[in-house]
Amino acid sequence: MKAPPGAPETAEKPFSDTHHNITRTDPYAWLRDDNWQAVMKDPQALDAEIRAHLEAENAYTDKVMAPTAALQEKLFAEMRGRIQEDDASVPMNEGTLAWATRYVAGGEHLLICCGPRDSDTDTMRVIVDGNKEAEGKDFFKIINHAPDPQAKLLAWAYDDKGSEYFTIRLRRIMAEDEGDTDKTTDTDDILQDTGGSFGWSACGQFLFYVAIDENHRPRKIMRHALGTPQNDDVCVYEEDDCGFFIGLSETRSGRFLVISAHDHETAEALLIDAHNPEVAPICVAPRETGIEYEVDDDAARDRLVIVTNWDADNTGNIGKKAEDFQIVTAPVPKATGDKSSWQVLRPHQAGCLVLDALPFAEHMAVLLRENALPRIALVNLANGHETQIAFDEEAYDVSFGSMAEYDTRNLRFTYASMTTPTQTFDYDMTTDTRALRKTQSVPSGHASEDYVTRRITATGHDGAQIPVSLLYHKDTPLDGSAPVLLYGYGSYGITIPAAFSVTRLSLVDRGFIYAIAHIRGGKACGHDWFMQGRGPKKTNTFRDFVSSAEALIEQGFTKAGQISIHGGSAGGLLVGATVNLAPELFCSAVAEVPFVDVLTTMLDATLPLTPPEWPEWGNPIESAEAYQLIAGYAPYENIEAKAYPHILATAGLTDPRVTYWEPTKWIARLRATRQDEGLSLLRTEMTAGHGGKAGRFNQLHEIAFVYAFVLLAHEADLGG
Repeated sequence: MKAPPGAPETAEKPFSDTHHNITRTDPYAWLRDDNWQAVMKDPQALDAEIRAHLEAENAYTDKVMAPTAALQEKLFAEMRGRIQEDDASVPMNEGTLAWATRYVAGGEHLLICCGPRDSDTDTMRVIVDGNKEAEGKDFFKIINHAPDPQAKLLAWAYDDKGSEYFTIRLRRIMAEDEGDTDKTTDTDDILQDTGGSFGWSACGQFLFYVAIDENHRPRKIMRHALGTPQNDDVCVYEEDDCGFFIGLSETRSGRFLVISAHDHETAEALLIDAHNPEVAPICVAPRETGIEYEVDDDAARDRLVIVTNWDADNTGNIGKKAEDFQIVTAPVPKATGDKSSWQVLRPHQAGCLVLDALPFAEHMAVLLRENALPRIALVNLANGHETQIAFDEEAYDVSFGSMAEYDTRNLRFTYASMTTPTQTFDYDMTTDTRALRKTQSVPSGHASEDYVTRRITATGHDGAQIPVSLLYHKDTPLDGSAPVLLYGYGSYGITIPAAFSVTRLSLVDRGFIYAIAHIRGGKACGHDWFMQGRGPKKTNTFRDFVSSAEALIEQGFTKAGQISIHGGSAGGLLVGATVNLAPELFCSAVAEVPFVDVLTTMLDATLPLTPPEWPEWGNPIESAEAYQLIAGYAPYENIEAKAYPHILATAGLTDPRVTYWEPTKWIARLRATRQDEGLSLLRTEMTAGHGGKAGRFNQLHEIAFVYAFVLLAHEADLGG
């Protein structure tokens, strides 16, 4: 397949910069709008020449993809047919009420519902109707909601630009006319330019929230008194280090709100007393470089439970860090605390990564990952006895579900595998019995026995053993001829789970093997797996992905040229670096909102995420070594005059995480440099950000577009 004529020719306006006596010239730097902050809040503020270029790229991509129009509609119909349109979550008790979210048939957006404690979703009242709120908006997404402790008001946050500047409103839970459930209304409180996370004081008269600064960084925790203007809100915490993110959460005990400050290697937590909301926050333990910790409240024993990599000998001196984390306890500090009072509750076990610990009145639930698979351990806090919740499949995913209460014996968790739809369980921690509350419905039908999930191992360039999860139809011939879609991420310690997806079945049913490479840079095999794929060791991530593709070939699943690769954001960096390393292995590559212009972004300290990202990638402004390291793998810097696979990149105009100009510049340079006639396509969502279009069906259209591109590249039957 050849790229048709008519591809946009991107104007070259060379711009040079010099760092560490190294000068580089970027012909496409002009695609970065100097007014990008304004564009985040108003997409119409985009420079006219840049807009014209993005629209020309979209028009060309539409032209190339036109032959797949019927296929896209068929893929969309299949995917939609696997979704229960009137789906609902399992209700969650909180105080005197139960809460749930649900969808209505045909609706794009969720509804937030409540009813009496232990009520069923179908009997609940609708408090926020996302479909009504989205009317007339190009983009709309509800991101968070939480009732006040008196169950009078619901705080809810939404984004109507895609730029992740969230607006918080307060909705009356009871209708003004209690006999008319359609007349629940918002108060006059409007909190704008927030990070979307918030928490209530125990009295329900104050709402704390994260405020975003002019460079789209979360910098302050604000206290809002109900009924007052936002300009009167009080700053209770301000982060002075632009390299640190801040967040806010509530403990299930209701005693505290937790301010978390962290970069990618250091953490600090402060407590707001929910019962004394006007008292200054208290630091649990001051930050120390390389020491991470997360705090929860064990109210029954008047102590904190902390997951941390901190470790100390019996004299209190820090020794070797608990690389895979351990669980400690600490007294609730009355003033700034320290680590001298921390006591080990569940000691570090090398190779067994602690992901989370939830204290309850009688038990503690611990989410672990060992041998690249998650599991749950339950600790009886009265006697220390530990039990395990067992799971049987070769590859699967487990996570804690939504729970709002501390004094309960029920643990909620979800289970899924690549063949098993998601199941929601309530587990009685006293009797060790589980109750299935919900199984994900697939209305068009899904027979798990028709599919196979496997876990294979790829050997890396340095001998590392890389897990790869596979899904394929039982009738797919394993004779080396099958096409493969290989997915990866490999950054920030994020592990892509071997979970269920209704969308990927549309490829698997067409003979594809779907593979997930659990490469270094994630934490599939523990914290060291993460450390072996970041900073100076970042290239291990890309080489692991190549090794995963080679293992699929060597083990007889496919052949070179029959593999397509897929990743988004930092996974888009993975895709871009991989096609530079071994383009001959791949038929096509899809990079969604890809972080491909790494060096330029890490040199621009004004961008939202640059300072917080330096611990992950290195600081090329200060370090010549970091500059040369990043320059050595950054996809944009390393495009060569050679053949490449067919490539599709996507962008979001209001994306604050990976700015639209990164994929735009990358495609321009690829098209101008590659020495073959393959596709170099860019599709920019002009009214959306990092997550693409909002709405569950809109997102299916995006996935159908991506899969149609992959099928086109593999020269599959476009009618089928």
